[in-house]
Amino acid sequence: MDIGLTTISEQDIARHLAVAQAMVTRFVSLDTGEGKAGTEIAGTGRRFVPTISTGGLRKTREVELAKSIQSVRPDDPMLSIAQHTLLFRARQGVAVALAVADIFGRQSDLESLGARNASAPLQGEEASRFKRLLSAAAYVAAFTLAAYLAQFVESDAEPVSDIAEPDFNFDTAQDALKSVIAGLDRTISGARDEQAMLSRAKAFAAQSIEGLLRRKARFDGLGNFENTHLRLDSDDFTLDGFDVAPSKKRTPLTMTFKKPDEVVGNHIAKFQALKLSKMLMAYDFDRQLNPFVELGGFLFTFIGDGAPGTGKTTLIQMIAGLVNDYCQVAGYPFHYENFGVDQISSYQGKSGQNCKQFVTNVLNPRAIGFGTIDDIDQVAAKRSDDRASSGQHEITGVLMEAFSGASTVVRGNCAFGMFSNYPENVDDALRQRAGARWLVDGPQSRDDYIDIFALLAGKNHKIPLGDHKLFEAQQIERAVETAYDQLSEPQEDGLRSVYDRFIAENGAPETLADIGTYLHMIKEREPRFTGRAIKNVTDAIKMRAMDVELPDEWFEKPETFMHKGYDEKKAMIEELRKPFTMEMVLQETNRYADSEFRYADKSDDAAVEKMVRDARLRERAVREVETLKAKGQWDV
Repeated sequence: MDIGLTTISEQDIARHLAVAQAMVTRFVSLDTGEGKAGTEIAGTGRRFVPTISTGGLRKTREVELAKSIQSVRPDDPMLSIAQHTLLFRARQGVAVALAVADIFGRQSDLESLGARNASAPLQGEEASRFKRLLSAAAYVAAFTLAAYLAQFVESDAEPVSDIAEPDFNFDTAQDALKSVIAGLDRTISGARDEQAMLSRAKAFAAQSIEGLLRRKARFDGLGNFENTHLRLDSDDFTLDGFDVAPSKKRTPLTMTFKKPDEVVGNHIAKFQALKLSKMLMAYDFDRQLNPFVELGGFLFTFIGDGAPGTGKTTLIQMIAGLVNDYCQVAGYPFHYENFGVDQISSYQGKSGQNCKQFVTNVLNPRAIGFGTIDDIDQVAAKRSDDRASSGQHEITGVLMEAFSGASTVVRGNCAFGMFSNYPENVDDALRQRAGARWLVDGPQSRDDYIDIFALLAGKNHKIPLGDHKLFEAQQIERAVETAYDQLSEPQEDGLRSVYDRFIAENGAPETLADIGTYLHMIKEREPRFTGRAIKNVTDAIKMRAMDVELPDEWFEKPETFMHKGYDEKKAMIEELRKPFTMEMVLQETNRYADSEFRYADKSDDAAVEKMVRDARLRERAVREVETLKAKGQWDV
């Protein structure tokens, strides 16, 4: 569903094509001087430095973007596909930017003030306001062109770091666009090949957007444009105010979805995945906020760990399938993306850029998003691991900042899931940024194994089921209740010893002070149980309090719940909310602490196994050396 959508028509674009064609063909630009002479002193390798500074001077320059693009392959008069694409996108971007500037003029007073100024020059405050709005329209046009190029110029080449931002001119919309085209022309001039040309153009668009965002506070009258949602259907180009659209065009989601009844075992993880899918659909596009964020209990990040083959991929397919189905009912855009080892690059900085783009795509506030990092232990490295690549370290830094950094804003439109077979190999700080821990242990009981075999075997047989009630053990309410009851006491031996000592000294917990004492005793045993761990525990408790069963009927028709206003959705959810109990507090504390002890034990076990193996190898080496010496072959 497009909220406040303004469609850019093809007729609006066509009116500006002549001007756009002229801009990419030839125009004269007035550039700022660089303040250095071009005359070399013969034989010295140095340049003559004049005594008078020329840094503030401006000089004219002919900008011929089409010729600069052609010169990348001077031996061929025909443009290649890459060359033609860049030239076409530059021309189309200029036309779109001029059309958007017209829309801005109609939404503000610029159009009416311009008409009056054409008949008689404006005076006083009106003249000042006209000039401010003219500069604002120029800013909007430049931002639109940069965003268009960022979305449609694709490059997988080595990232470029020597790109300068344009010498922006915000007198009029055409002046602003000329300054951007002049900067693009300067950036790609001298590119060694097509890939370098595209890489430099892509980097230039990103640099231009950063420069424009830094300057945004200088312009008055941009407030209305902040909430404008523009779309050009022919190019699949979307502009949401000054939120930059993801650089890659979205394609329909293609993956094998799983239904909840196809997931056997993993009862708590499955239960919370069902809750998360419905939570995401409470997001309000107008307010750009989810009531669950305000009320507490929204799950922004989580980590699922378990042995290979226990069902992590199946959980991903189930969540993506549920959210995709709900979004189709509501008419919301849905973006799923996985970040994997194939996006680790050997180029310095490229892995971080890829990860940043992944995060930006999922965070897009105009869509419901779900992002996964499968095999997180291979993708992101421990900061202390000097054997890991620089790309893995870059990814660790980007994810830490995105998940719980100083600039992290949780709107409630998306969630990130990290999955691993070896979570003990994940950096401690990154792992603690996961707000929830899902133990993905697969089928456990006899009933689970009968159910999963019957499910996967299909119906092409006449073998009787036997004495078993099929899928009765998978009834989610009963299974989750049993699973939570087991968490009333710790499951890991390390935490069990702490819990037993606490009970012996204090008895069963009854007050907040009792829980605080228990947490402190855990901290004394496990130093990694820090303040962030306490926050994650309290968030999990709040989620249990918000562990409401949103009725399935709310998601069958969009007007029943999903299309209601923010306040109305919040009130509907509040009616279902219940206070959390001491039992919930103890269960969630044990569940989170169990995971920390489990990770620590696995890490310690792995270290011990390595030490034992090294000791055995040393002893074997000593024996072989002695044998060689006895045979007189050691000196040889």
